[in-house]
Amino acid sequence: MATNGAGKTHTESQVYLSTRGGDQGLSFETVVLKGLAADGGLFLPHEIPRATEWQSWKDLSYPELAFQILSLYISRDEIPADDLKAMIERSYSTFRSKEVTPLVHLNDNLYLLELFHGPSYSFKDCALQFLGNLFEYFLARKNEGKEGKERHHLTVVGATSGDTGSAAIHGLRGKKDVTVAILHPKGRVSPIQEAQMTTCSDANVNNLAVKGTFDDCQDIVKALFSDPETNASLKLGAVNSINFSRILAQIVYYFYSYFSLARQSDFQVGDQVRFVVPTGNFGDVLAGYFAKRMGLPVDKLVIATNENDILDRFWKSGRYEKHKAQGAEAEGGLEVDGVKAHEDGVKETLSPAMDILVSSNFERLLWFLAHEFAAAVGMDEEFNRKQAGQEVAAWLKDLKVKGGFGPVYKDVLESARKSFESERVSDAQTIETIGAFYDKVGYVLDPHTAVGVTAALRSIDRAGSEVPHISLSTAHPAKFAGAVELALNGKEGFDFSKVLPQEFVELDKKEKRVTTVENDWKAVRELVKQQVERELQAGS
Repeated sequence: MATNGAGKTHTESQVYLSTRGGDQGLSFETVVLKGLAADGGLFLPHEIPRATEWQSWKDLSYPELAFQILSLYISRDEIPADDLKAMIERSYSTFRSKEVTPLVHLNDNLYLLELFHGPSYSFKDCALQFLGNLFEYFLARKNEGKEGKERHHLTVVGATSGDTGSAAIHGLRGKKDVTVAILHPKGRVSPIQEAQMTTCSDANVNNLAVKGTFDDCQDIVKALFSDPETNASLKLGAVNSINFSRILAQIVYYFYSYFSLARQSDFQVGDQVRFVVPTGNFGDVLAGYFAKRMGLPVDKLVIATNENDILDRFWKSGRYEKHKAQGAEAEGGLEVDGVKAHEDGVKETLSPAMDILVSSNFERLLWFLAHEFAAAVGMDEEFNRKQAGQEVAAWLKDLKVKGGFGPVYKDVLESARKSFESERVSDAQTIETIGAFYDKVGYVLDPHTAVGVTAALRSIDRAGSEVPHISLSTAHPAKFAGAVELALNGKEGFDFSKVLPQEFVELDKKEKRVTTVENDWKAVRELVKQQVERELQAGS
């Protein structure tokens, strides 16, 4: 057991530390509201819990299953059981499917986990609906009996290339004592994604179109969090996948899809399965790693990258290095689907939500790998954690200064390969897969999902057709209409209007609220400060 700063008793999986060694023993509430550790690291539980009774969860509904899993990471002293159950029910009542994340059989032993049934039609709703309710819950408790400027007012700042922004807005719109500021690169998100964000009429939501790239937006957010005065005065909160609660909420659908497979086929609980995950920032597949460590029988987690393949190259070589594309080599993708600018070396592709130079959540896996390596020495846990934090800090320093690190120790790489495999999928292969599955089974894949399905087919070739594969579908195809139409135009029976949800049809008729801002973190800070001040005055 461990005791946090407030003197409440928690299990070791209910207190948190920083990947870079500067913090430990933190409460779940602190981790949710801070988002990022003071030393620049990411938060993790002291240990991943073993779910010893996981097989008994087979017939639970999605909210019931979420309660069982989340309870292992959240102390009853912080959120009582009835409060947590109510929060979970609210979070998933907004989904269009009763199952929340339904499992669809594609063909043979390949299944698709549809994660796009939330308000923004993206997998990110699965976590951000819950995170919005967490913010609201903790703030209501902090502010009980307080008035005006005495109240704790959280300023949530996030950078987006499209999906994170709309999902965050849907999760936080109208929440009391929360100001939301979402930065996107001006003119570089798809029209649908931009409309989903900018047509929100809630007064606490602010869309900032930055004259720059997505990486510029990320840099501005990091600069705001790194500035002590800004952090203190605005009480910043993180909505990107650096916030551990997002990883936590995503663990649920790995267990749920496993049980769904057992309910709809001759698959037996206890059998091995492979998950295939289209991956950019590594948060989604990291949740699968947590599920595996908790006891779910996962044979392998297959990382599916597009042509921005830093993760695939790590698993192949042990080196984690930025690979910048410049000029014609960097050009690609479709303007209509929103492409991240290539000025900083990101290659534009048909799956723009995965266009990254580095994967922010990979740092969390590095900590576990470093911790396992340190533990082989046979010292105590304090030593293991200290060594892991120092190793991660050194790797990340090299990444920042030298543009990469590695090759990592052989034992570290072999440990990573025990749980993961990786694949790189080109734009041409993405288009081919979208067309092939429409021809075979009449299913319309979005380009990110197609990257995953392509990787799944290769994994099946290696693992054998008897091993079930669940490939994660991360976005509704209507969100990336350009790639879908490129792949399917002229196909017999294809009509994009049948794919387009009615909500999307009506978006362009709504009034937009967006402010254009220079690529300058101080300019962004002043705009956000003004908005917070207006909200505080309105609420006083």
